[in-house]
Amino acid sequence: MNEGYQDQSDATGPPQLSDEDKQTLLCWARQTLVDFVGAGKIPECVTDSPALLEQRATFVTLTFRENGQLRGCRGEVTARQPLIEAVTNMAIASASDDPRFPPVTPGEVPALHIEISMLTPMSPIRPEEVVVGRHGLLISKGQQSGLLLPQVPVEWQWDREEFLDSVCRKAGLPPGTWRDADAELLGFECEVWGEEE
Repeated sequence: MNEGYQDQSDATGPPQLSDEDKQTLLCWARQTLVDFVGAGKIPECVTDSPALLEQRATFVTLTFRENGQLRGCRGEVTARQPLIEAVTNMAIASASDDPRFPPVTPGEVPALHIEISMLTPMSPIRPEEVVVGRHGLLISKGQQSGLLLPQVPVEWQWDREEFLDSVCRKAGLPPGTWRDADAELLGFECEVWGEEE
């Protein structure tokens, strides 16, 4: 295992999220979608939970409940803002700023499922250390970079090499670029939770 993944749950680390914290974030993301998509408003973030005030990197993924089809996914790889603000901003970005899709419309909001991924810090990882279902990957070479969350290869039933090739494609790089000496491969783990059906 890569040394960068040690002690992620150490007592000296950031406060652990409770089930209540996770539900609060899901409800907050849902309210953000309703307010922003419906009325162009951004709700004010208010919380007294220490865990929600920690700076954490997050992704928010929107899919259609009916068929699981992706509707938007945006996030950030570096912790720059309190978790509750990060979830708010990434929910807005997923609904309005995913270049693969048109902005979410008010009529679509009730049909969407929200999933939140909270990332550990990134650290270099060797290809042979990558564990499908555990690690997410970020590859960069020159000006190009691409990221895939840990749940993606599981959904597509990729093996390790398919996962590595796919993150290269996400970056607009040829498959196999992860073998290049000048390509940087970073790994991370996620805590992932979503709305109940």
